[in-house]
Amino acid sequence: MSYLHRLKCSAPLLLVLAAATSDPSGPRFTAEGAFIPPADYREWVFLSSGLDMSYSEGMSMPGHSFDNVFVDPASWAAFKRSGHWPDKTTFAMENRGAATKGSINEKGHFQTGDLMGVEFHVRDESRFKGGWGFFASNGTTPATLLPASAPCYACHQTHGAVGTTFTQFYPVAKAIAMKAGTFREE
Repeated sequence: MSYLHRLKCSAPLLLVLAAATSDPSGPRFTAEGAFIPPADYREWVFLSSGLDMSYSEGMSMPGHSFDNVFVDPASWAAFKRSGHWPDKTTFAMENRGAATKGSINEKGHFQTGDLMGVEFHVRDESRFKGGWGFFASNGTTPATLLPASAPCYACHQTHGAVGTTFTQFYPVAKAIAMKAGTFREE
């Protein structure tokens, strides 16, 4: 999911600075059902990075941005065995600014420290209709669930290569899914 995809979902998705850490038993929620983002998601398995990705041809934004995708270690271990994302899988995708000039860089783009937001894609079969939920936050509280009517649900259902995940953009995971026979070509 890119910054532009967030715009399409009609919800600002910002970083949540929570004191929670990843829990090997799965995602954590408040009593009200809000997702508690793990503070250590950057220590999870790094799946891929995209530059200026957009899922809509007509949308554009000023400047450049990187999307960095992480998945919790327990889900990655299960995925490597089966090519399937198990229940309780949590993806974190952070959006960071990009720059071209800095230090000794003369060409290309690099990531800046400018964090533009974090999105969470959580699988919990008992909690979400369809098994997956997308979360947004105001930056200071646990992340609220986007409504099932948000376009991101239909987009992921239609275009997800493994379940509702965009595994087609994660090269190592794509190879595993293809070998396991769980990869769906569009």
